[in-house]
Amino acid sequence: MAACTALLSRAVLPLHYHHVCRGVMLTHIREKKRWMKAYTLIMERKRKMEGPPPPKPRSQQPNFDYHAEVEAFSARLRESFSLELLKTAFVNTCYLRSEEERRRALGLDLETTTLNLKDNGELCVHGQQFSKAFLSDWCRGSFPSLPEEGVAAVVGHLTGSEVMCHVARNLAVEDLTMSAEFPVPDETLQGTFFAVIGALEQSSGPVRDFLVTQLIGKDLFDMWKVVDPMGLLIKELTCKGIALPEPRLIRSAGASTVLPLYFVGLYSDRKLLAQGPGETVLAAEEEAARVALRKLYGPTPLICPADTLNPLFSSHQLPAAKL
Repeated sequence: MAACTALLSRAVLPLHYHHVCRGVMLTHIREKKRWMKAYTLIMERKRKMEGPPPPKPRSQQPNFDYHAEVEAFSARLRESFSLELLKTAFVNTCYLRSEEERRRALGLDLETTTLNLKDNGELCVHGQQFSKAFLSDWCRGSFPSLPEEGVAAVVGHLTGSEVMCHVARNLAVEDLTMSAEFPVPDETLQGTFFAVIGALEQSSGPVRDFLVTQLIGKDLFDMWKVVDPMGLLIKELTCKGIALPEPRLIRSAGASTVLPLYFVGLYSDRKLLAQGPGETVLAAEEEAARVALRKLYGPTPLICPADTLNPLFSSHQLPAAKL
């Protein structure tokens, strides 16, 4: 009995005791119940068998206020939107059709099933035309030596599905998009983002640079696939009145191994234009031609992060609107 009293007097563990027949039973108070382990194992086994639950849109999750979310979207982008236009920009045609079919399936009449909403078709077309026109003007003003094929390639890269959807998801456009499917398909998300740009252009005019910044660190020929770089270089040098390039093998290493390396330099009027490496002499000549074209068309990478800090294109003397 003295040993039990000494053990109970220590405050190392929270213990309680109760009399059972003649002895004393000591029980440790646990933070988790005994049934929790079995329940957790069963739920984990069920999750592995059934797979993860399907994703739910933000509108079907708790604490969602659509009007407040739209206002927060406008404030987060620091742009002045017309709320009516912005709400219209998020409404897709597929959502209207699916919602009307769902209401008809519930047995509602035609007048009740009709939604008093307008889709974003007009805003999408307007935003797409504005985006391509402005980005083309920006490319011509920033890189005057870039030909029209290069301008079209850069604009196509920026307005493509991959870049547009990446920017839209990081701006939380997907959470507010009204679509029949979730996750929102890339085509629908791209059209919704174009509609948001169109709504902003009609609301306040200036657009901040959410698309142009995607060029940071990008190489020109990652976006513009040039099949014959040497032919294009000869064409550009002929237009500028510069002597045609002459390829010369500068150095090589491992020519008799499985990993050879050649360096070819392009000379014009005894001046080195560019040099490039390659596994073959022809590949090195093409790479040297690409390096020479980069020097002719503009810096690499295309855009410097410092150029995106100013909300206006003052250095390039372009309009205040930015994408």
